[in-house]
Amino acid sequence: MIYKVLYQENALEVPVREHTQSLYVEATSEKDVRDILNEKNLNIEFIQLLNEAHLEYEQQSPSFKVENG
Repeated sequence: MIYKVLYQENALEVPVREHTQSLYVEATSEKDVRDILNEKNLNIEFIQLLNEAHLEYEQQSPSFKVENG
């Protein structure tokens, strides 16, 4: 399953919408996504499981890259 993660680079700063970034992670659950990203010290705002249609849309972006756990 592919999850889209919305996050801020610095976990110590207050989130600012304009600085929100996204990445994609292949994992079996939301907990696994958090475990995979734990070492990166990110301020995770939201984790979303992508359905097939949403995944196809996201794959059209030139910045689409899936991180594997």
